[in-house]
Amino acid sequence: MNGKKLNIGLFGFGTVGKGLYEVLQRVGSKNVEIKRICVRDLSKPRAVDAEFTDRADDIFGDPDINFIVELIDDADAAYAIVKRALQAGLPVVSGNKKMLAYHIEELIELQARHNVALLYDASACGSIPVIRNLEEYYDNDLLMSVKGILNGSSNFILSKIFNERMSYADALKLAQDLGFAESDPSLDIDGWDSLFKLIIITVHAFGLYVAPEKIFRYGISNMNDDDIRFANEKERRFKLVAHVEKIEGNKLIMWVVPQLISRNKYIYSVEDEFNGVVIKGLFYYKQFMFGRGAGGHPTGSAVLSDITARLYDYKYEYKKRNDSQLPEYSTDCSFRVYYRYSNYADLDLVKFESVSENYISDRYKYVVGTVSLRELHKIQDELHKRDVFIAAYPDD
Repeated sequence: MNGKKLNIGLFGFGTVGKGLYEVLQRVGSKNVEIKRICVRDLSKPRAVDAEFTDRADDIFGDPDINFIVELIDDADAAYAIVKRALQAGLPVVSGNKKMLAYHIEELIELQARHNVALLYDASACGSIPVIRNLEEYYDNDLLMSVKGILNGSSNFILSKIFNERMSYADALKLAQDLGFAESDPSLDIDGWDSLFKLIIITVHAFGLYVAPEKIFRYGISNMNDDDIRFANEKERRFKLVAHVEKIEGNKLIMWVVPQLISRNKYIYSVEDEFNGVVIKGLFYYKQFMFGRGAGGHPTGSAVLSDITARLYDYKYEYKKRNDSQLPEYSTDCSFRVYYRYSNYADLDLVKFESVSENYISDRYKYVVGTVSLRELHKIQDELHKRDVFIAAYPDD
């Protein structure tokens, strides 16, 4: 595709789609042009000079369009678009992390079968090129872990709570008003968005695909004032952290959970809609990547980076998936948690291996102790239903 002009068929014109359009208008690329945009509702007013349609066939049937960009919320519709494009031999950029988290293995196979590229760096951490870095730089056995703040919306909310003493409800509304939160806020605050990104990152970091239902996920929607007070008393703050780590025996552990972060950690100072990713290696220790993880222009610019990479025939090689000794996914580990509960039935739900702190009053009860990841995964659904809050609480 080197030297060829990219005529784009764009699906979706929400925050990111419009952000991409505006970024392209600003940079004035001669090699990239949005030829037609497919949207759900043609009657919606859009103050841009572009050709719109509500029929996918208008894009796929246009012989001038040689590149597809998919930036829609609906994962099922996104899957149909991306699959159709790959089968037609059209390169694609996708921003739908949920769709990728469920279908990435099939899409990798389709790319190989039809000798075409699917790029999605923008789906993982907004403006941070974490996937391309994992593909190109960390493509060896020295990588030990990748963890960090992968969701700008939840981080924005937590920043407002801890820095400006804003209430949870007000911080969430502000995140939505500014366009940082997804159309369904539960994707952000309940950890789904971080989980989907973690799955994609893990494929490129360690070569292994792990289905969403196998991974422990817990968000910040149940956090209350008592939890915030506890964090402040310990001189820590809550961050929603996604974590994948290789442990002894070539096993891989993964989770998404709020974490009580101390001041000496890189991600303690990652504020507002920014993301922060810490990559740890066997000999190079830790490296930190930081950038905007939400918003139309940052994510739109990341999409444009994916698009222009195809001008130079770039594609993911998935080198680590060809490793003869892929790690094995496991929940066989334990870690310290803070657990706030309402009644003793809630306390009985969690099987603590050991307890280091236990506080009980009329209105506030919590335990600090060690729990098994395997046991937490078993009770994941029940934890979401009850008036409880759980967070990882590292020693340092």
